[in-house]
Amino acid sequence: MNDLEITGLSYSYGRDVKALDDVGFSVPRGSIVGLLGPNGSGKSTLIKNVFDLLQSQSGSITVAGAPHTTSQAKREAIYLSSNDYLPEFLTAAEYAAMIARFYDLEVEHDLARELFSEFSMDGRYDDLIENYSHGMRKKAQLMVALLVRRRLTVIDETLNGIDIEALHLAEKELAGLRDEGLSVLLCTHDFPVLERLADEIVFLDHGRTVYNAPTSALVAEHGSLERMVYDYLESGDR
Repeated sequence: MNDLEITGLSYSYGRDVKALDDVGFSVPRGSIVGLLGPNGSGKSTLIKNVFDLLQSQSGSITVAGAPHTTSQAKREAIYLSSNDYLPEFLTAAEYAAMIARFYDLEVEHDLARELFSEFSMDGRYDDLIENYSHGMRKKAQLMVALLVRRRLTVIDETLNGIDIEALHLAEKELAGLRDEGLSVLLCTHDFPVLERLADEIVFLDHGRTVYNAPTSALVAEHGSLERMVYDYLESGDR
């Protein structure tokens, strides 16, 4: 089964701006799929469609086999956005408990404190989020997702802005999700991270799918994901 299945997805803003044009790909169960594309390629629009934050106009989306608009699908997925707009009036402990309740879960606070310590935030779990730096907020988003461990985790540039030690640990934790049979859609421009983690790559431009292939095959063909992207951008095929 695929934990995310997108078929024929198109989306337009008004009459003139087509953000997605017949996009289709899947995130197989127990895999990490990298999502790449320049600004304006449709990545954020796609993710918002997956989470029903934008009403789909055509095509179909399923999460863990259920239509993405259903409560069943929404219980199976968690979205880590590119911004760090967290509720500043809550502590991280309160924020984690709130997110967990969305999934009818309870947070294991001792485990959460251990995780915060591992991510160099020892003693900060009970602090107000308003006192967190940008990087700390990003790490808090990631750690809460690791605590609730959904069938599908979608990460939209959340790893940008965290320190190198936390990034290394995040890679290990995301690989651990995959080892458990869970799935990740990882949207980032950090090419080395994708080469190390992603099983497959989906590369969008102007709302269309340019590449949808195993990471190893793309690296073998182009030398690196970075070279693949730059070759395409310089090719005039856009």
